Amino acid sequence: MKVVKFGGTSVANAEQISKIIQIVTSDAARRIVVVSAPGKRNKADIKVTDLLIALANTVIAGKDFEPELKTVVERYAEIQRDLKLPDAVVKTIEADLRGRIAGRSSNHLQFMDAMKAAGEDCSARVIAEAFTKAGFPAQYVNPGEAGMLLSDDFGNAQVLDESYPKLATLKQAKDILIFPGFFGVTKGGEVATFPRGGSDITGAILAAAVTADVYENFTDVDSVCSMDPRVIENPPAIDCMTYREMRELSYAGFGVFHDEAIIPAVRASIPICIKNTNNPAAPGTMVVPKRAPGERTVVGISSAPGFCAIYIDKYMMNREIGFGRRLLQILEDEKISFEHTPTGIDNISVILASANLPQAKQERITGRINAELKPDAILVEHGLTLIMVVGEGMHYTPGMAAKATQAMAANGVNLEMINQGASEISMMFAVKDTDREKALRALGKVFFGI
Repeated sequence: MKVVKFGGTSVANAEQISKIIQIVTSDAARRIVVVSAPGKRNKADIKVTDLLIALANTVIAGKDFEPELKTVVERYAEIQRDLKLPDAVVKTIEADLRGRIAGRSSNHLQFMDAMKAAGEDCSARVIAEAFTKAGFPAQYVNPGEAGMLLSDDFGNAQVLDESYPKLATLKQAKDILIFPGFFGVTKGGEVATFPRGGSDITGAILAAAVTADVYENFTDVDSVCSMDPRVIENPPAIDCMTYREMRELSYAGFGVFHDEAIIPAVRASIPICIKNTNNPAAPGTMVVPKRAPGERTVVGISSAPGFCAIYIDKYMMNREIGFGRRLLQILEDEKISFEHTPTGIDNISVILASANLPQAKQERITGRINAELKPDAILVEHGLTLIMVVGEGMHYTPGMAAKATQAMAANGVNLEMINQGASEISMMFAVKDTDREKALRALGKVFFGI
């Protein structure tokens, strides 16, 4: 049994949805299909989820929302017309959207989740109709009724463990099941969403719940590339990688797969296969619990801009019990998570996403650090890119850090920070955003010969 997920570009229009029908029906094992909201039809297009966010913001602002509503409905109407589905499909979608608006919660975060979730929900309804019209009976599944229970952290929800036994009953269905990704319901019955890109998470949860043989994640590339092809031309493809490698790479910029979606698959030991909707015959990239190190010591190099660092110096810091705990407590009080905390005997650095540290919050935090921890110096630097060099084989190979640092130094890249994970399967380098491309080219040359 396979759980199959199709991303936004795979459901963007009628032509792509027709490909989905062919892919799913070509393999009887593909019985549970998770779908995203329609993505971009071309580079200048707007994703349906972004249209829904704009619609929700207009409603919250108390302004006339009819133009935004009609834009969303028309996206689905175009798909409905091209697939020659009944007009009633679009009328149902419009009524659903108006119902969400009319019954909106006073909690703006919850209302935003309800509106965003409409993208996947309406997509699933349309695609179920398309399967049935093509002669393959398919059943739309309401996530709440199926048992997809989430925490009430709207916009950043997590699945509750009690969901799994309820969702496991889906394996008994005889028809093809079309399950909308990205959302579920709280115990109070309110719609809540995973983080953006969360349809990957839905698919992994379902694969774990029904103990699927494989979780197939269809996107718009033949396989995962070892580096970002938008920056590095023709990087080598990755045929096989481990859960740990994929999570490290996804966290720092690999957009093919959501980093949190690995977790349910890891716990259930479900292999993941990343494939291309537009070229389903390609073998894709397998993500598995373990692999032989083979010839490729480094499996991939990823990068993500938009980070900042708080640098704190204090003489004899290493003798001050609780210094690190009190620093992190200040961040916790401000509801900020950190990415890395490299330390020395007289200094500590904390790397954060810059989006989590606007100016007002930065001033509060630095004020508290000065008042409570009394450092000798404190500096906040924005405009950093995190680069991850990842590979299980690095654990067994000496000199990897030297190769990386020498390559970047030879190309004039100044390193702001270095950190190696305890597992020794990844190295993190922080560089200025302006040095990002130069650093990636240097690393691509030394590790992949490109």
